[in-house]
Amino acid sequence: MGRDKALLPCADGVLAQHVAARVRSAAGSAILIGDPDTYAHLGLPVVPDTCPGAGPLGGIHTALCHTSADWNLVVACDMPRITTEILLDILAAAERSQAGAVVPVAPSGLPEPACAAWHRSALAAVASALDRGIRKITDALSDLTVVWLPVGQVSYFQNVNTPEEWAGYAGG
Repeated sequence: MGRDKALLPCADGVLAQHVAARVRSAAGSAILIGDPDTYAHLGLPVVPDTCPGAGPLGGIHTALCHTSADWNLVVACDMPRITTEILLDILAAAERSQAGAVVPVAPSGLPEPACAAWHRSALAAVASALDRGIRKITDALSDLTVVWLPVGQVSYFQNVNTPEEWAGYAGG
């Protein structure tokens, strides 16, 4: 993309605020994992990444290290079409389960692990995966009981990785 996707301008301020507003509506609170010096001005609690360079799995580790909630929505900051309703569906499925994670699955059968509910008890499995050099979220899930939640639309989870994708979102 060539710039920080979390700081892309949108109707709710910037993209990170837009996603955090939906998470807050569904879960009651939201934090941002990242550099406090970069994101403190957004008005969200910012927690430094405990595993810099470990990618999204490191962010999940950080979130689970800093939570007192049993279930935690962990959502990538670059999903502009995420809705409160789909997040509520994920949390409801989590509350009904005894799993370590609830991961949406697109109609194509592909999991959407960058927007999932994680039980705080999954911390040990996530830490173990990171210790073994695993960085891919789906690979780390092999050590957990997972509920695969079918969802009707993949558009909720489409992220923006290029200026063209962002232009497509911003224009529609």
